[in-house]
Amino acid sequence: MPIVTGNLLIFNNNEVIIDTNKTQVQTTGDLKSKVKYSARDSMRFEVLSQKLYLFGDAKVEFEDIALTAGYVELDLKNNYVIAGGAIDSTGKIGYKPVLKQEEEDITADTIKYDIKNKKGLMKNISTVQGDGYITSETAKRDSNNIYYIKNGKYSTCNLEHPHFYINMTRMKVIPDDKIVTGPAYLVLGNVPTPLAIPFGFFPNKRGRSSGILIPSYGESPELGFYLRDGGYYLGISDYFDLALKGDIYSKGSYGLKSISNYNRKYKYSGNVALGYSRFRFGEPEFADFRVRNDFNLRWIHNQDAKAKPGVRFSANVNILSSSYNQLNSYNTTDYLSNTFQSNVAWSKSWKNFNLSTNFRHSQNTLTRKVDLSLPQVAFSMNRLYPSKLLNKSGIQKNKWYDKIGVSYNSDFENRISILDSNLFRPESIDSIKLGLRHSIPINAAFNAGMFNINPNFTFNSLWYFNNIRKQYDGNDVLQTDTIKDFRIANSFTTGISATTKLYGFYTYKNARIKAIRHVLTPIAGFAFRPDFFNQKYGYTDTIYQSNSTAPYTYSIFEQGIYGAPPVGKQMSLNFGIDNNLEMKLRPGKKDTTEKDKKIVLVESFSVFSSYNYAASVFNLAPFNLNMRTKLYKSLITFVGSAILDPYKISDLGKRYDKFVWEDKFSLGRLTSANGAISATLRSKNKSKPDKTKRDDKAYNQEYEYVMSHPEYYVDFNIPWTLSFSYNLRYAKPDTLANITQALTFNGDVNLTQKWKIGFNSGYDFVKQDFTYTSVNIYRDLHCWEMSFNWVPFGFRKSYTININVKSSVLQDLKLTRKRDWYDYQ
Repeated sequence: MPIVTGNLLIFNNNEVIIDTNKTQVQTTGDLKSKVKYSARDSMRFEVLSQKLYLFGDAKVEFEDIALTAGYVELDLKNNYVIAGGAIDSTGKIGYKPVLKQEEEDITADTIKYDIKNKKGLMKNISTVQGDGYITSETAKRDSNNIYYIKNGKYSTCNLEHPHFYINMTRMKVIPDDKIVTGPAYLVLGNVPTPLAIPFGFFPNKRGRSSGILIPSYGESPELGFYLRDGGYYLGISDYFDLALKGDIYSKGSYGLKSISNYNRKYKYSGNVALGYSRFRFGEPEFADFRVRNDFNLRWIHNQDAKAKPGVRFSANVNILSSSYNQLNSYNTTDYLSNTFQSNVAWSKSWKNFNLSTNFRHSQNTLTRKVDLSLPQVAFSMNRLYPSKLLNKSGIQKNKWYDKIGVSYNSDFENRISILDSNLFRPESIDSIKLGLRHSIPINAAFNAGMFNINPNFTFNSLWYFNNIRKQYDGNDVLQTDTIKDFRIANSFTTGISATTKLYGFYTYKNARIKAIRHVLTPIAGFAFRPDFFNQKYGYTDTIYQSNSTAPYTYSIFEQGIYGAPPVGKQMSLNFGIDNNLEMKLRPGKKDTTEKDKKIVLVESFSVFSSYNYAASVFNLAPFNLNMRTKLYKSLITFVGSAILDPYKISDLGKRYDKFVWEDKFSLGRLTSANGAISATLRSKNKSKPDKTKRDDKAYNQEYEYVMSHPEYYVDFNIPWTLSFSYNLRYAKPDTLANITQALTFNGDVNLTQKWKIGFNSGYDFVKQDFTYTSVNIYRDLHCWEMSFNWVPFGFRKSYTININVKSSVLQDLKLTRKRDWYDYQ
């Protein structure tokens, strides 16, 4: 029997101190921490039985465990806790016991817990494990924090009565590790299904983990039965992972993929993807049998801006064979793209200097041409002002020469242009072009009254390690040889330009329009450049055919990576004009502000040309017209351009040195033009019924009626988006005209909060046919989702229907029906 002395109880060598003011029990035996308790309604302690009863929002805490319930019985003699709910005034059980340990919560009807041995017995529990919810009739907890559950249900649906669950007779839950089950079957809408398994394994680990990637299955009429995207995922460390995937088809096709993501906080992040596929179409015994071997390399690397200030390294690599995306990608953008570019870049900046190195790749899957720059090195100097550098006194004199600035740019490039099939063959070495280019621009800016004057001078130098020589053979066939010889080609240009702005206003007194402003920006300049094709510079060579005295002159640098120095003498007068037109409106009757509204009518309309006094014929250059503006509150954008040739052409389409306006009033002959109109329209935000001129009672009655009778209410403000673009191109360089025009449009509409429909299409007016068209339908099914993708016609004709669980834990619980584009071929 324990001896009671005031608030001090001594029994079995275990000293227990009861302090009802501090509401805690301190033990000095097997328990390692204080037992804290509290209750909202009342507490009762029985001295002889050593039991403490807590009523109303009871709380007990010991070590890392916290227990809350409507009723708690704490047995200090046997070191266990019994917790249950409390019946409220409506007769329902509330304040159900909740056992919390670290990040885990378990709710039950009753909980009996052995404090000393850390074991527990729970009835009708519910708990969250990872992304899943577990409920069961009975659960036991052992001293290792492992739960043994009988007649359990596992679901990723968070409703009290889930839309689906996996019913299991036995279950073992290891927190932050895994869930192992006995025989289990799927239940949909409380209806058992024949989908059953003898045992189950579910990952239940927070953070990174490794495991098997379950493949999707199906049948393709062209490739046979298949398993796709199956493999293994490796959560190697906190910094990077690796996924190994594969596809296999019953008719012999297969594919391999590896994807790795990496991330070092405040340093860098990125991902690497490798892919290889081998597709077999048809049967080997037939003539239409073909095999496609394809590969893909994708690498993206980004450096944190704070990692190394002044030094930057990035990579965006996308190298693939011409038909890889066509056969392996399910992404519309990948399929429609035919040009892919890559770049691996390193750069460093100083106060006035910049250095960058780039490894570039450009590939066209239609022409199968590949361009590689291995490497491209650029060095530049920011603009410096020599007079300010030489000014030792530091006193600003503001002389005219203080505004003269000098900068420097240079770049070295080693480029290969070749077909992808010859990329790794010896002929790729012969296609290498390399060179070094220097440029020194010198310019200044002066103000002369209302004019801005800008003189300029630029010196360019091309350094080549190879040049060419041409000659006629015995049959007068032109032959070209490459000479390994270091040569330098220098050139320069100089000029001066002037510009100003003229303003015109037209005001209205008694109209909504307050004023119209016209900004006129004339530009004029003169440029000079010698004819570097002249033989005195040593950049050309002249040869003759055996039976002709006519010379053939060519540049020995014409095949250089930067081309040859400019051809033809230039003494050009450049001129042009730019226009801007704006309108200002007074506030209207419905405007809430008293401020004037500015509307841009024409953002820019410009006309530019030049006249070369040094040219023997065709001195006047074609007129370039450009226009840009936005309409209807900037929702519609218009961009257009045109080229007018001032010279006539003959009936055979040959241009000759006579102006068009000599016979008729015209600025020139329209040789090309293009215009584009694009717009993106969106719905207005949802709002309650209009409250204008209504009292609060009528307003609230209408709103409540709409909310309670949605079948009588047509919502014209459902979220939607519509984008379209119309392009028109006209070309008539000679007597024949070519016109192309196309309309593209896409958009989506949310019929309800759960339904969304998207579409993408276009129409080619020349071919009189629709362009790539797709329809996407999405339905949110709470814990499930449904998607339907349909390409109704065209080369990419296909469809995919997918119904799956949202949670990634049960991502393989899905139903897929699809037919790929090659199944229709």
